[in-house]
Amino acid sequence: MLLKLTGSSCSGKTTLAFSAGDRLGRLAVHDFDEVGVPDSADRHWRHRETERWVRRALEYQDRGVDLLLTGQSPLGEVLAAPSAPLLEGIAVCLVDVSDEVRRSRLTTRDAGRWDAPTVDAFLGWAAWHREHARNPRHLPEAVIDGSWPRMAWHRWTGWTADDQRWSTHLVDTTDRPVAESADQVEQWVTQQRDALRSGRLPLSRGWSDPAVARADHH
Repeated sequence: MLLKLTGSSCSGKTTLAFSAGDRLGRLAVHDFDEVGVPDSADRHWRHRETERWVRRALEYQDRGVDLLLTGQSPLGEVLAAPSAPLLEGIAVCLVDVSDEVRRSRLTTRDAGRWDAPTVDAFLGWAAWHREHARNPRHLPEAVIDGSWPRMAWHRWTGWTADDQRWSTHLVDTTDRPVAESADQVEQWVTQQRDALRSGRLPLSRGWSDPAVARADHH
């Protein structure tokens, strides 16, 4: 299955993923940007890369290994990736942090790299992530407008916030030790794996089939 840690920059996604991954078996951990980010990176690029990572997850799946992936692609982009329905399961966790902490991390981690408008854009992206995690109808144009043509947005744009398939777990790292947040991510991964095995995972294979009418989806 694909387990995705998402969120805006400087929330701690990668640190937590590798920390939790060290404790869990049959789990590959990767960062979305590990192969490099071109200067021309845009929404098209992120969508194409999301599909590439979904295909990588399918390769792992064939070997009985789950993929824990960190990056900024939210739930809606993962579900719209062309190959997403081929995954045995999908689960997404938003790793978030307060605006004050994020601003501090952005200005200290990469001192001088980001000007004030860029930092504000990161904070705005974080705010959008929070609302997107709660409601699929919150400004979907933020990811859909000008998107990669192969993305299948129709899979979820008709959903409402009470659809159980629209589920993003939250880990807030504000004022928490890394070890505590890593414990939460480890527990989340374990819970999602258990849910898939027991048939309780909302985004298990078949979630995108319009002919499948599951009572728990409405």
